[in-house]
Formats: sequence, structure tokens, C-alpha cells
Amino acid sequence: MKEIILVKYGEMALKGMNRSTFEDVLLRNIRFRLKKIGKFSYAKAQSTIYITPETESDEERDELLNAAMLRLKKIFGIAALCRALTCEKDFQNIAERAVPYLQDTLTAAKTFKVEAKRADKAFPMKSPQICAELGGILLQNYPHLKVDVNHPDVTVTVEIRDVNAYVHAAKEKGAGGLPVGTAGNAMLLLSGGIDSPVAAYMMAKRGLRISACHFASPPYTSDRARMKVEQLCEKLTPWCGSMAFYCIPFTEIQEELQRNCPEEFFTILMRRLMMEIACRIAEKENCGAVITGESLGQVASQTLPAIACTDAVATMPVLRPLIGMDKVEIINISRTIDTYETSIQPYEDCCTVFTPRHPKLRPVLAEIEEAQKEVDFAPMIERAIENAEMKVFAQHVSENQNL
Repeated sequence: MKEIILVKYGEMALKGMNRSTFEDVLLRNIRFRLKKIGKFSYAKAQSTIYITPETESDEERDELLNAAMLRLKKIFGIAALCRALTCEKDFQNIAERAVPYLQDTLTAAKTFKVEAKRADKAFPMKSPQICAELGGILLQNYPHLKVDVNHPDVTVTVEIRDVNAYVHAAKEKGAGGLPVGTAGNAMLLLSGGIDSPVAAYMMAKRGLRISACHFASPPYTSDRARMKVEQLCEKLTPWCGSMAFYCIPFTEIQEELQRNCPEEFFTILMRRLMMEIACRIAEKENCGAVITGESLGQVASQTLPAIACTDAVATMPVLRPLIGMDKVEIINISRTIDTYETSIQPYEDCCTVFTPRHPKLRPVLAEIEEAQKEVDFAPMIERAIENAEMKVFAQHVSENQNL
């Protein structure tokens, strides 16, 4: 029984003359994500990608299909996907093979309907006739079933394509969005909390390839805190693909801030220096934007005046996909992408170091800039960038490297 996976596009299908570019990127992403689990062949036609396991063993084919489906459901650009039976373009062959293929699905159902998609208009039967004929045959073989065209338990779909026909009954929802890499590159400020991994997920869904930077302040932050952030990178790779991760030493800068700046300005100045460094590293990574997990009003550094002071030092757009979301919405997404339990591990990041008792809620940019001039941070910024450590994360693969 030759079974394959059909991958369906979403909004990519509306891209007009640019659609082939999006299709090529999606196919490349699919190949990359599946190459570690087995050998597949690929074809694309009529807004569908056909993925075929390269094996003659039914047992091995089933294992490959199951593993591939799990990974494909986390690839952006896929609207829906399903396992499907490949048949000859002959109705008798379709009916004979569909009855046993659908046994498990239809035995557990009470109602069903048949849909037909006849892309090959030369096929002798029209769609309504295919539905009626196959529906009648399935009712004969599964007499407990009833037809329900409005709310069926199972929808059996027959697709008549250029080369073959396909039968399937368990279409699953894909991740949606656009293929990662079609919108460019962006640098994520990854704190280790709940918010920033969700921000990465949301911007990857819009086609951005994500790199990440994390600021560490040993001995105030521990190795466990860094390990936690690296675990978050690993959790994100099924959604974001491979990620370059930069761990930036920040102790010297924070200690200098603590010694020389007004306490109420500490958080804003720290965020400005982080933004400067992130933008510098983002330029090295050919990024066109920086991403943060900020939500308006969530903490003192996320008021409108504070955000304005931070953005004043940015050399590229700053994307804040969570800006209008509340914490419950963010937590729900973090649970969906399996980062929540890692994010709540009690290992503090550098944002909690030297936290002011009464941070300035409505800072004035001129005052902040004047306070920052009290110290020449330029050499410290250079040292932080020079001493940053870089690590590449991919699904089940990681690699150490110097910046």
C-alpha cells in the first residue's frame, strides 16, 4: 500500500508571481527538517507538496510517515497536511483500495461524507458522481455509517491529480504563516523568561529567520541560567529552524551602571546598552530587525516613554509582536510551543540584577542621554561583542563556535 504525505499551502497560494520563491523556500525547509529521520522524495504541483518515503517496507514506511507528520506540523508555511493513499486514476481502483485503507477511520466513526477534487478535468467522472459512487460503496462496506454532509465525523477526500489519484480522511492543521526565511533575518533578545520565546515563534511564523542573543552577568547569573536559555533555543528550533545563539558577557557594564548611574535610571540605561549591542551583532548576522518580548505596561521598562528611550539607540526596526497581548495569552502560546515549563525554571537572568527599588516610569530621553554620558561605555561595548560566544542550534544538532 503506497502511502504518502500531502502538504497544502495557506496564504502562500495568494503570492502571485512570487509564489514559486515561497514554494522553493518551504520545500528547502521541509527537506532540512526531515533529513535526519529518513530518506524521502519530493514533488510539488498545484499548491501541494508530495512527500514519499523511500522504502519498500510497509512497517518502515509507517514509522517514517508518523515521524515526518510530527515535524511537518511545526513548519511554517504549511496550512494543512495529511497521509494519503496513492491510487491509479481509475475509479474502480480507487474504490477497491479505499475500502480497506479507510477501515480504522470509518470503523470508529458514526457519520461521514465524501468530497472530490477533480484537478484533472479529463477524468471521465465529475466530482458529484465520484462522491455519490464512492459514498455508496463505503456505505455497503460499513453499514453502521450514516451520511452527514454538514457535520460529519469523517470527511473522505478523493483528489484526482495530473498523474495519480489520492484518498485521505484525516487532514491535520499545519502551523500556517509563511516559510521561515522568506521575510529576512532578525535578532531576538532572549531573556529566559516566558515572553521572548513566544515573540520568536510569532515572528518566525511571519517568515523571519531568527538569531538570538542573551546577556549573562556571572557571578550574578549562574551557568544554570545560561543552560536554561540554551534549552529554550532547542525548544524553538522545531518552529524556527536553525538558530545562531550569542551569549554576551554583561557583568562589566552592569557593575559600571550600578556604580555611576542614578538608581531610578538603571533599567532604562541597561536596556539601551543591550539594544546597542544587539543591533551591532544583528548587523553581523545580516539582520534587518531586532525582536523583543515586551508587552505594553507589563513592567517599568515597558511603558511608552521607556520604550521610546530604548528605541532611540536602535539602528534598525524593533519588532514587538506581544505589545498588545496580556500575560494569559502569552502563557497559552508558550504552552503550545512547549517553552513554558523551561521558562519558569527559577534561574535569574541579568535583567533582575541590581533591580532599582523605584524605577522611573516616565523617563525623559534628554535626562537618560545625559546620565549615560557620565560613563564612556564604548570600550565596554566593544569588549562585550568581542567576547561573545556563539552556538548554532538546529533540530537535534548543536555546534560550538567563536564569534
